[in-house]
Order: sequence, then structure tokens, then C-alpha cells
Amino acid sequence: MMRSFEELVAEAEAVSVDGWDFSWLDGRASEERPSWGYARAMGERMARATAALDIQTGGGEVLAGVPRLPALTVATESWPPNVAKATALLHPLGAVVVADEDEPPLPFGDAAFDLVVSRHPVTTWWNEIARVLRPGGTYFSQQVGPASVFELVEYFLGPLPAAVRRGRHPDDARTAAEAAGLEVLDLRMETLRTEFHDIGAVIYFLRKVIWMVPGFTVEQYRTELKALDEQIRTDGSFVAHTTRFLVEARKTA
Repeated sequence: MMRSFEELVAEAEAVSVDGWDFSWLDGRASEERPSWGYARAMGERMARATAALDIQTGGGEVLAGVPRLPALTVATESWPPNVAKATALLHPLGAVVVADEDEPPLPFGDAAFDLVVSRHPVTTWWNEIARVLRPGGTYFSQQVGPASVFELVEYFLGPLPAAVRRGRHPDDARTAAEAAGLEVLDLRMETLRTEFHDIGAVIYFLRKVIWMVPGFTVEQYRTELKALDEQIRTDGSFVAHTTRFLVEARKTA
């Protein structure tokens, strides 16, 4: 039998949300993966690079999974708990972690890297990426697309304006990349099915991905959470749709 609402809430409020590892959700939530296989494709590019930068590395989990890191590998992260976690994970692999507030400028000189990567950046500072790339270097990134998991977001916040729903559109990424002097080599988006199988999974997700429902707390949304718990018990899951896009851009000069 599924545990009570209060038991699920207590568990999800107590668990750590440090880092960018979602394994706590195994068996409690599921998300389709994009067909392009970002981690594998990033690893292939890392194997060919001589100097690489991973922006907003989180806890370093994705970078740590690369089979062969370049001789010079640097990662940036802004959240102190993640800086500590990434440092412990990546330093033994030969990668340096730099605490950075994720505001321009990046703390590196011009033309410092031939590869810049980022998985799910909050903000993409295209001019800074272009500045730190060497001519011929590339930026390779998987990003959250427009209206991602908005079925869940709008459950708590209500209908959002069309401009908000369109935010993070890949067409805007192309425009910004080209304005920064980069040539877009690849740009594609997919919509993926996401399911939450218990209310604890919802709470954990919203605690961890803090920009989905800004300021989320169980206390503030207890009424909505209780109703959603009942809905999940009736329907078996809460279904939402994640959007992801892949972008690869090259500095031509």
C-alpha cells in the first residue's frame, strides 16, 4: 500500500537536495530521455578537446561520467553546497572547480577553451561563451525548453502568460548565438513524457528545481499538495511533459 500523505511529505522534506543527482526519484518518477544522448555526445567531444569548460556543473555528476577528460578541464558552479560536492567528485579526476556567481564576465581570459559545455544552464551568456572560445571552438549544450513541466507548474501557480510559456525557446537561442558571432551547427527540440508516481516525488522535484515554483514550501502549498496526492492515488500518476533542446555552435573567427 502507498504510504500516507503525511509520511510521504515528511520523507520528501527531509531528504537532501544538494547536487544534481535525481536518483532519489528512481521508481517514484520517470522521464523520457532525449534521443540524442547528451552525456555520450558530450564525452565524444571532450575526448577530442584540449581545453574544456563545463558551465554550471551542479554537483559535477555529468562531467564525472566522461570517460576521458581533456588535459585542461575546468567547471564552474554558483551554489556553495554544489561547489563542495563537485570539488570532491572532480578534483580526483584532474578537473578544477571554480566558484562563480553565474554572472558575466566568466572568470577566464579570451580564447581560453576549444570546448564549452553546459547541461541545463539557468542562463546562457552567449557573448561570454563566444569570448572564451578559441576560433573554431564549439559550445555544446542541452537546455530546458519552453513550458517544460508546465502542467505541474501551472497546477500550483495557475495559467501563465503566453510570453512566459514561450520563454527558453530554441529559436531565441539561435538568434542570441548568432548575435554573439557563433555559427549554429545543430539545434533540435523534443517533448518528453514525465510522470510523478507519488506526492513525495513532486515535493522533492520542486525543492530541487527551485525555479519551477519560486519560493515553494510544503506549508504554503499544503492544500494543493493534498489535492494532488488524492489525484495521483486515483489516476496512478501525474503526467507532465518536459521539453529539451540541443544546441551546438561554433566560433568562426
